[in-house]
Amino acid sequence: MSLNTILFDLDGTLLPIDDKAFERLYFRALSAKFTDMYTPEEFIALIWSATKTMILDTSDKTNEVVFMNALEALVQDRLSLMQDRFLEFYQTDFDQVKEAVIENTEIHAAVALLKQKGYTLVIATNPLFPKLAIEKRISWTGLNREDFSYVTSFEENHFCKPQPAFYQEILTKIAKEPGECLMVGNDTQEDLIASTLGIQTYLITNHAIRKEKGSFLPSHEGDYGDFLHFVHNLPSLI
Repeated sequence: MSLNTILFDLDGTLLPIDDKAFERLYFRALSAKFTDMYTPEEFIALIWSATKTMILDTSDKTNEVVFMNALEALVQDRLSLMQDRFLEFYQTDFDQVKEAVIENTEIHAAVALLKQKGYTLVIATNPLFPKLAIEKRISWTGLNREDFSYVTSFEENHFCKPQPAFYQEILTKIAKEPGECLMVGNDTQEDLIASTLGIQTYLITNHAIRKEKGSFLPSHEGDYGDFLHFVHNLPSLI
């Protein structure tokens, strides 16, 4: 079965970004919406606790349901108010985080060439964020949401990286076999674990996150320029 589908991680891959700057800007902006309820330290601890529960969950509930249930157990009757503020944040102040983005033209060229050659394109970002936040981050890349046949999200998906079930769910959604797919990412655990299902992998080294434990070896690796060269060498499907 030949390669016809490219799965892309978002942060650090399609969206060149400084992870530490992203986290700092994100939590500073988000916690500022809740200073009348929690100190920044308290708020961040709440979010991380609910997020950890979501990442570890293997039930048939969506990530959104798991996260909100976990958060409600911690904040009780404040949940509804917090949900309203989350929505307001993603509609407005989330754009502050764009400061952490590092422009790169080679990944744009690679996506354009893959589209021209007829490959199915998927964004396989860790679905920890609402669809609104994910679509905003896609817009920060300078790419179009319409270029991708499927995008993972907090509201729709049931698993998180690094669970292999995250990738299996994508395969089911897009009706593809592992041998038809290549996962492109920058995390040696979260992205390269796709290889356990038989999916080829490509490690983007510019913003590589190399985990000491639980890492996997990529089928291919290189920087953005190398990946563009790799794409040039792929056969056209049209």
